[in-house]
Amino acid sequence: MDSDAPQSLRALVDAAESKREAIESSHNSTSASYAAEVESAVSLYTKLLDQISAAALFSPNETVDDIATSELPFLLAPFRLAEIVQRTPHLRPQERIALLRRARLAYDAFLNQIDAYGLVAGPPYDKLLERHREEGERFAIVPATADPAAKRAGKIASFRAEKQLRDKLEVLRRNPRYAEAGGDEELVREVHLAHIAFCVHTAFNSLDSLNRELDLLAQAPEDPAEGTAATTTTDDARLRRNGEQPNDPTLRLDAPLHSRIGNTGPLLSKEGRPLQPFTLLGANSRSEMTRGVFRPGHNLPTMSIDEYLEEERRRGNIIEGGEQPRPVVDEDDFEAADRETYKAREWDEFKDNNPRGSGNTMNMG
Repeated sequence: MDSDAPQSLRALVDAAESKREAIESSHNSTSASYAAEVESAVSLYTKLLDQISAAALFSPNETVDDIATSELPFLLAPFRLAEIVQRTPHLRPQERIALLRRARLAYDAFLNQIDAYGLVAGPPYDKLLERHREEGERFAIVPATADPAAKRAGKIASFRAEKQLRDKLEVLRRNPRYAEAGGDEELVREVHLAHIAFCVHTAFNSLDSLNRELDLLAQAPEDPAEGTAATTTTDDARLRRNGEQPNDPTLRLDAPLHSRIGNTGPLLSKEGRPLQPFTLLGANSRSEMTRGVFRPGHNLPTMSIDEYLEEERRRGNIIEGGEQPRPVVDEDDFEAADRETYKAREWDEFKDNNPRGSGNTMNMG
């Protein structure tokens, strides 16, 4: 960007772009530092838009030829803001809905301004912009009523158009005249306009994705009332002060499996290995657990681990004390000695008549 642009705007856009590139190259989008970086970038782009408006860089009475080459990149400010806003992490469904609608307003501002300068001209983008204005949150690049073949063809066409725009932009940027100090102004201007065309394409794809996400979030269960969460936290603190176990749903199990499918038998083997499947829930926070339970058929926990083991102990399904020692036969008790002898002979005869593996006839034709 040359020296024609105001110094404060150039410094601000450089800082915002640097922050955006760092966010896009980050591989840890769940950390607190990532959320802070996104918030900082949103603040920078918001400030940039305010200063662009205050400086009156763009006017509805102008054409694209009236815009200085150094000012063309400022047209992308609302588009960049929308992109960064969508990256905000750690939100509940209702907060995410509000954030997506904020991003949508930024995309609208970008497309309206670009269209005012005649940069959304020609198919398919002129028709897409018309449909976007008419359909609002129902907008999709390929209408939902289209048949599968039409949807597939639409996705392929969009992918090819994106590849052509990206390739054109890369070819222009690799031109030696563009890399020269100061650059060829005509070529630099063409690069900026190609970049704007690429962002127009990306904006429509982002609006398509954004609208589909809004539709999914609208079907998500409502969050628990804040008052309920505060009460639960207070009760847990009181239980901890009294040395009792908090009523934490993350430390609970589903109902005993045999009570649901008729399965009976011991819970553990003699060696202490589990004989029946059960699910242990991890120690995630309640808010993370709530956000994750948006799928049908989820079995909510119904009893704690201690309650589960107590129920199994009451039913006699837990063997305590390990393997019981075999009773020692009194040598003077001839009847008991005879019973043990006959029992050993019967077992030997059974093993002779039934070799190991003789009862397994599966997969043998």
